Amino acid sequence: MKQVRVEEAVGMVLCHDITRIAPGEFKGRAFRKGQRIQAEDIPLLKDLGKEHLYVFELQEGWIHEDDAARRIALAAAGQGITLSEPAEGRVNLSAAGQGLLKVDVEALLRINSIEQIVFSTLHTNQAVSSGRLVAGTRIIPLVTQVEKIAEVEKICRDSGPVVFVRPFLPLPVGIVTTGSEVYSGRIEDRFGPVLRTKFAELGSPVMGQVLVADDVEKTVAAIHGFLEKGAGLVAVTGGMSVDPDDQTPAAIRAAGGEVVTYGAPTFPGAMFMLAYINGVPVVGLPGCVMYYRASVFDLVVPRLLAGENLGRADIVAMGHGGLCAACPDCRYPICSFGKTV
Repeated sequence: MKQVRVEEAVGMVLCHDITRIAPGEFKGRAFRKGQRIQAEDIPLLKDLGKEHLYVFELQEGWIHEDDAARRIALAAAGQGITLSEPAEGRVNLSAAGQGLLKVDVEALLRINSIEQIVFSTLHTNQAVSSGRLVAGTRIIPLVTQVEKIAEVEKICRDSGPVVFVRPFLPLPVGIVTTGSEVYSGRIEDRFGPVLRTKFAELGSPVMGQVLVADDVEKTVAAIHGFLEKGAGLVAVTGGMSVDPDDQTPAAIRAAGGEVVTYGAPTFPGAMFMLAYINGVPVVGLPGCVMYYRASVFDLVVPRLLAGENLGRADIVAMGHGGLCAACPDCRYPICSFGKTV
């Protein structure tokens, strides 16, 4: 570090905090260690009685924390991400719009394995809204070697974006509600309103809902009807248990569904089915989707609406974090449910 006149300090990095005291009004830090001095700061510094400052003299091959954080964030951010201006050495990454947060966990681990580098994110594969904070980065010291930042940038070039938001596709959704008791009018349908709300929140319109009895042929006809009308996803509700009269899994298979899974390691939502018919996802939704704020629906459907083609391994991986703790006051998604990594 070196001592310079205040007028010569513009663009330089302060080595120490500077306190401002206004009796009866304010006492605290006016300038922080590590802050880069701007031209507009000079009058205030003089008002504080400062004629000289101690500043860092960055040598070649070294980089200031603000510049380092911005370079890391720029290298790591992909589509759907906005960056904040550096503040006290940190840059925040936020969602530019609604979608599915994706984090390259392996690349993130490699970045954080570099000494003095910090990069923190939310869990991958969760729905995020516009403006949601999803990650933050900084270096630990005030300055670090440029080669460390270059190493981060290489990891990002090799792996692709470390953090990005995949936008939800506005897929038209068909709902097939099974159950003789609902079809006959003996019991009011409660599945439809819940699903309309959930799909609307994810940006997908419900193109219609068909009620059918516990009948395989009628359920197959309803599924095919929506597919012929251009549905991008079909949700079949009810009849997902192993009772003899629950025919939904058989109907999805009979409709030509290539079954990825019948059963998911999630509670609530174990009796879930995912299949594809000519590339269109068909989900069999158990009754818990009606009653729980968060269920297997919230772990799987957002990924489908973001255009992901899920396989058996994706469902199996949900076992780690797939248990809802049944908290008295549900705070999902600010909890462990569905957080697999």
